[in-house]
Amino acid sequence: MEKRNLERLIANGYDFDIAQAIQNGWELFTRKPTFSIGFAGFFVSSQLLAMIYLQNYATIYNFLLTGPLVSGFYLVANKIKSNEEITYADFFKGFEYYVPIILIWGVGQLLVFLGFVALIIPGIYLMVAYNFSVLISVFTGFNFWDSLEYSRKIITVRWWKFFILSLLLIVMNIVGGLLVLGLLVSFPLTFYITYCVFEEITSEVLQEA
Repeated sequence: MEKRNLERLIANGYDFDIAQAIQNGWELFTRKPTFSIGFAGFFVSSQLLAMIYLQNYATIYNFLLTGPLVSGFYLVANKIKSNEEITYADFFKGFEYYVPIILIWGVGQLLVFLGFVALIIPGIYLMVAYNFSVLISVFTGFNFWDSLEYSRKIITVRWWKFFILSLLLIVMNIVGGLLVLGLLVSFPLTFYITYCVFEEITSEVLQEA
C-alpha cells in the first residue's frame, strides 16, 4: 500500500519551501538542544578518536557505525514532532534497524562512487537523490533497494531544489566546523531539516497507508 501511495506522490508531484524547512528543523532542534548537542559531540569525538587511534581501520569503523548513529537524529526528530518524551538513549535506536541501514549506507555509497567515476555528474545526482533512503527504510520498513530507489524517484521530482538545499546544508556545516563548537549545532540541524522535508512531502501518503 505504501508503494502505491508513493508512486502516486511521484506521479502527481509536490513542492516544498526551503526556508520553511530550515525554520522547522530549527524549531525541532531548539526543543531538545542539550540532547542534540550532546549526541553530536559524542558522534564527532568518536569519529576523531577512530581517526587517531584506529587509523587503518577508521574507514571500517565509520562504515559500521556512522549510518546507525546518524539515523538516531531522524528517530528523535520523529518523536519530537509527535510530542513524545525524549531520552538520550533514543539517539541510539538507529541500531534497531542496523542491517537495512548498513546495506543502504554501503550500497548507496558504492553507487555514488561509481557515479563519480562515470564522469562525476551521475555521482552528484545519486548523492542528492539518496538523501531519503534511510528515512524511507526506517519509517516504512522497505528493504534497502526499495528504499534507495524510492528515495531516488521522490527526490528526482524536485532534484534541483534538493541540490540547492544540500549545498546550503554543506555550507552551514563548513561554517559550523570553522567555528568548532558550531558544528555541534549545524550537524544535528542538518538531519532535522532533512526529516522535516521528508515529513512534509510524505506524511499524507504514509498516513493513508
